[in-house]
Amino acid sequence: MKTIMLGVAAFLFTLNSQAQNTNVKSEVKTNITTTKDSQGAKKIIQSQEIKEVQNVELKDADSNVLNKDIKESPIQVTATTAVTANGVTRVIEVDRSAYYNLDGKKYQVTTDKSGYTMFLPDGKKAAVLRKTSNNNYIYRTKTATSYGYFDANGNLVLETYDDKTDKVTVTTYIIVK
Repeated sequence: MKTIMLGVAAFLFTLNSQAQNTNVKSEVKTNITTTKDSQGAKKIIQSQEIKEVQNVELKDADSNVLNKDIKESPIQVTATTAVTANGVTRVIEVDRSAYYNLDGKKYQVTTDKSGYTMFLPDGKKAAVLRKTSNNNYIYRTKTATSYGYFDANGNLVLETYDDKTDKVTVTTYIIVK
């Protein structure tokens, strides 16, 4: 009985000692923004977690040498952003908040509780962007509704249908870097 217990303890110890085969680095950045407008002060808390995971691989895994060198392996990076505005928290895979240029005017896109809000250069609310199920956006102003998406360069591309001319016009807001 004593031998069985020692054997089970040795087995569990060897499983535990070989459990970690990855290097993990995690970093959390928190940004608190307070904006004041005619409706009062609003606090937006943006928390971004960047996690880097690298598998540990040995150069000569089959050799009998005691001290072995680690082989370079690819690093998998995941970034998750959580935005809390007006008491509502939502998780964003890629944050598209930035300044965009169109016809020499600078527009600001910021996150809100349901998606994004676009502001005119004078600070007035111009439109809202709401995410659809296929990672595109509905762009809604007081007078028009458009279909939008972000291209590979991060620019905001809007496609608007005009029923009078039966054509689709494409408008591209260039991201300011």
